[in-house]
Amino acid sequence: MDKNLEIDNVDLTILGLLSQDANMPYTEVAKKAFVSDGTVHVRMRKLKEMGVVQGAQLTLDYSKLGWDIVAFLGIYLDKSSLYSEVSEDLKQIPEITGMHYTTGGYSIFAKIVCRDTKHLRNVLHDKIQKVKGIQRTETFISLEEPINRTIPLQ
Repeated sequence: MDKNLEIDNVDLTILGLLSQDANMPYTEVAKKAFVSDGTVHVRMRKLKEMGVVQGAQLTLDYSKLGWDIVAFLGIYLDKSSLYSEVSEDLKQIPEITGMHYTTGGYSIFAKIVCRDTKHLRNVLHDKIQKVKGIQRTETFISLEEPINRTIPLQ
């Protein structure tokens, strides 16, 4: 690895602070990490160029916006060789908020968010199950998410 692309404890400290609060100003990150503001900017640019930091996102509480159903979907494919095609089709469904290619019984495990059970049924029936290559699905409705966190980096 190029010497300039190595990750050190300063990088990990900066990432840890921003993982806890992505809105924290770089000036505050710098104070807490005992480095200059410029160091935080340079390190973040380096981490973005390396692909370690891949952007930032707004975390929403969908239930407060009327989207009350979170479900996980195990997807069985007709053939595992169809994964790429099916994956591209599933990316076009906005209610799918996360997707993993997995080992085990399912080929794909997806997270979907819907307004209510009727919306869930429509997404499953009219969108997901019509994707060519999907054999069948198994749905798990989430009742609660007591943990949603980043891992500590140090």
